[in-house]
Amino acid sequence: MNLFKATSNEYLANGVIVTPANPEAYENVTIVYNGLLSKSGATELFAHVGFGPDWQGAQDLKMIKTKSGYEATIPAANVESLNVAFKDPLNNWDNNYGQNYIFNVDQ
Repeated sequence: MNLFKATSNEYLANGVIVTPANPEAYENVTIVYNGLLSKSGATELFAHVGFGPDWQGAQDLKMIKTKSGYEATIPAANVESLNVAFKDPLNNWDNNYGQNYIFNVDQ
């Protein structure tokens, strides 16, 4: 498992950003995606999110299409990281080449 955790700008080149850049536990986090799947013409996207090294509370959130890309908001859990991957209805994934998108959650 990759233990690297990023601030929001680390994945900007892949079209992935979170706001706030360094979320705190229980704070709402907005995930914005304008990456490979959206650029490949996906008309619907889901953020697969979980927390900590074991993806606690893993769930798929339907993302909303905006002028910035696709967005979803979730409260950050009281664990060290927010883990995200993206998928479309055809089960095509953008998981950062198997590394996932992992963001620090400040305690």
